[in-house]
Amino acid sequence: MNKIILASITVFSLLFIGCSKDDSTQASTQEKVIKVGTSGGYFPFTFYKDDKLQGFEIDVWNAIGEKLDAKIEFKTAKFSGLFGMLETGKIDTISNQITTTPKRLEKYYFPTAYVYDGAQIIVHKDNNEIKSFEDLKGKKVGVTLGTNYAQIVRSLDKNNEVELITYEGNGFEQDVKLKRIDAFVQDRISAVELIKKANLPLKIVGEPLEVLTNSFPFVKNEKNKALVEEVNKAIKQLKEDGTLKKISVKWFDSNITEK
Repeated sequence: MNKIILASITVFSLLFIGCSKDDSTQASTQEKVIKVGTSGGYFPFTFYKDDKLQGFEIDVWNAIGEKLDAKIEFKTAKFSGLFGMLETGKIDTISNQITTTPKRLEKYYFPTAYVYDGAQIIVHKDNNEIKSFEDLKGKKVGVTLGTNYAQIVRSLDKNNEVELITYEGNGFEQDVKLKRIDAFVQDRISAVELIKKANLPLKIVGEPLEVLTNSFPFVKNEKNKALVEEVNKAIKQLKEDGTLKKISVKWFDSNITEK
């Protein structure tokens, strides 16, 4: 009888150990996935070439993924729809040169800034009338729908003297080229690369309308609070080991990741 009881206990123990091992293995193989929303139409930060999503933003998040041992799942949509996707939980964050503003900071967590930039006025190279924001009064100025550039222009345009034209994505650069509108406002880095890549007859004028610090918005909740802390650590490591600088130089021939 004792032998039978002992044998039963042994079999039960082996079954228990076997189940525990399987459960442990399954848990350890569960990969962390971070869903990142991006427009895929903002060269050289995020764009498609040969049907492949690439750019500065993509390289940065892939590097963050390596540091966090996580899979980065990119989801593309028009810029104006990205914040809606963020609010409804379809994505965890947005990687599209999102500027930290007081209004956004009320609603979202932002990790440490990874890009420092400036909002600039861009005009046709033959335009010598516009040299500062004051010269935009009575002029048509293009901005991308949903970006903070519209807010910047409106905050400076106290008497509503600037005619603001909104675009779904880009397109304003061609309208300035063809002189359909007088100027557009965009971040300096993107404007420089856009002009260079397409050999556009455009130029940047004046001082930055606003200094920009860009990062990734996360909806405020306990889960994302912990995730932001992890992303912060990853960004810090990428700055310290020179990876962020390397990615920046690859795309811009300069380091845009430091003040």
